[in-house]
Amino acid sequence: MITGIRGIVTMNIDAVPRTLAVIPDGNRRWSTLHKLSVLNGYDIGVKKFIEFSGWCRSYGINSVTVWAFSSDNLSRPKREVDALFSIYKRAATDRKLIADLHKNEIRIKIVGDTTLLPDDLSESLRAIETETGVYTKNIINLLIGYGGREDILHAAKRAASEFVKRGSARFEEIFERSLLSYGIPAIDLVIRTSGERRLSGFMPWQSSYSELYFSKKLWPEFTKNDLRLALLDYSKRERRFGR
Repeated sequence: MITGIRGIVTMNIDAVPRTLAVIPDGNRRWSTLHKLSVLNGYDIGVKKFIEFSGWCRSYGINSVTVWAFSSDNLSRPKREVDALFSIYKRAATDRKLIADLHKNEIRIKIVGDTTLLPDDLSESLRAIETETGVYTKNIINLLIGYGGREDILHAAKRAASEFVKRGSARFEEIFERSLLSYGIPAIDLVIRTSGERRLSGFMPWQSSYSELYFSKKLWPEFTKNDLRLALLDYSKRERRFGR
């Protein structure tokens, strides 16, 4: 591997993924290590993702998916969940941030069961989704209130009902259209931080042939150079898609 000043990777990247997803894990552990509140850790984590999405655009990656809040996260202490919701609400109503979305022509797509969220947060997120819906060049898919099993079960129930009513030889197509995550293309590369080596139910339909990259860095520590390392690793892989 070729490195430059301070270990920054300078090797050329031969291929970048068209679609990239991140599971930004490790905010709570980072907070503990730095003797900060969980609220501080999540706040920094949100700011890190804003940086991260900009890094992705600089590499020509125009579709980024982030798992912001899983349905399983609701089992965490209420104080922690409420703190996370308040951070998302603040970000969703930040006019500077929204202006940046327009400046960079970024579309926000909300994916998940928003009935699990407070009404004011859900409304704010849907407002941003509507406001940025005119853009097609850069897309951020925000998974919030999302769970992979729930996604599959939701699709199975709706697809089975439609199949019984109408009958069709195109059941797979009906099933895909019934997903909560319908419209998100197959993910080329999934990055998970904090050293955890599992997907935890992340988008089972779209990640079936994804390349996986696990970083030991806690999410608030993740840098542009760490992203470059992930992209270098991805560019050296031969994708066979089961063949």
